[in-house]
Amino acid sequence: MYQIGEVTKKLKISADTLRYYEKIKLLPPISRNVSGLRMYSDKDISRMKFIKKAQRMKFSLDEISKLLKFRESPQTAKPDIRLLATDKLSEIEQHLQELQSLKNELSLLVNLCKGDKDGCPIIEGLEENN
Repeated sequence: MYQIGEVTKKLKISADTLRYYEKIKLLPPISRNVSGLRMYSDKDISRMKFIKKAQRMKFSLDEISKLLKFRESPQTAKPDIRLLATDKLSEIEQHLQELQSLKNELSLLVNLCKGDKDGCPIIEGLEENN
C-alpha cells in the first residue's frame, strides 16, 4: 500500500489530480488507514498507469471512463473498444493533417521572411483573414 505522496512521485501526478479522479470515479473509492490517509494499492497504481497512457493517446476523461469499464471484460467489449479506438485514430489522423498544413504554411512564411527586406511576411501572414 502506498500513501498519496508516494503515488504522486511514482506516477508524476499531483495529489489534486488523484483526488479529482477519485471524485469523478475514474478511480474507485480509495481505502484509508486508521488516520484517514488514502492508501493506494498496486491495483490502483495499475489503473492510474492505464489512465495516463490513455491520456497520452489523447482519449478524453469520458472516453477513459468507458475504456476502464471495457477493461473489466475486454472480450465482450472488444467491438466497442475497437470502435472507440478507431474513432480516436481518425481524430489523430485529422489532427496530423492539420498540423502538416500548418507546418507547411509556417515554413513558407519563415522562408519568405528571410528574403524580405521591407516587411515581415510572418506578421502579414498571420493578419490575413483566412
